Amino acid sequence: MIVLSGELTLIEDEGETPMREGDCAAFPAGVPNGHHMVNRSDRDGRFLVVGTRNRNETAYYSDIDLMISLTDGEAKFMRKDGQPYTPPAPKD
Repeated sequence: MIVLSGELTLIEDEGETPMREGDCAAFPAGVPNGHHMVNRSDRDGRFLVVGTRNRNETAYYSDIDLMISLTDGEAKFMRKDGQPYTPPAPKD
């Protein structure tokens, strides 16, 4: 991903990194490092993500213990230990 404008914070399993216009981050396939961007500034931020649409891959969402495995384009949702993932019930 590359930051196009603004100041954003990249949050990974290892911690947080401030990112500004022109900063880039890459995430190798198959590495279970959940990550996302947050805008904590008072102005808009934009970033571009470039990736593949592989029919067989795994994505990790470690902040909620979720892993999605795609096999021939079919998604299977599970916890990192392989147990089935059941989303939490909505709060009343």
